[in-house]
Amino acid sequence: MAGNMMYVLDTCVLLWWTLDPENLSPLAAKHCKNIDTQGACIASVSLWEIGVKIQKGKLNIGMPIRSFVKLLSQVNIEQVPVDTDLWLESLDLDWEHRDPADRLIVALAKQRDLPILTADNLIREYYPSVIW
Repeated sequence: MAGNMMYVLDTCVLLWWTLDPENLSPLAAKHCKNIDTQGACIASVSLWEIGVKIQKGKLNIGMPIRSFVKLLSQVNIEQVPVDTDLWLESLDLDWEHRDPADRLIVALAKQRDLPILTADNLIREYYPSVIW
């Protein structure tokens, strides 16, 4: 893969990279250090997932979700809207996994032919290009 590689960040890696980098595997941490120069993208559903966990009291990121999103806009991470094409791509996945957020993250990676940075075993078992 070329030096201009980009990654798709799963929701857990997005959170760990920004707030708890010690939770990243050594390999994932190494790749996250390249985000500033090589870029990364997230499916906007990850921001929704984080917001729902905050609302339910299952996650505290130390700031409102809107502030977190604003901070993300200042780094080299593309926030990809979940549009009709991405939903359709997620429907085309030959994968029994029912979590729509995970399906959209995988669909985004597949659509853009990018590796996913994730600790999620279900994604790692299904998607061939995962870094962890």
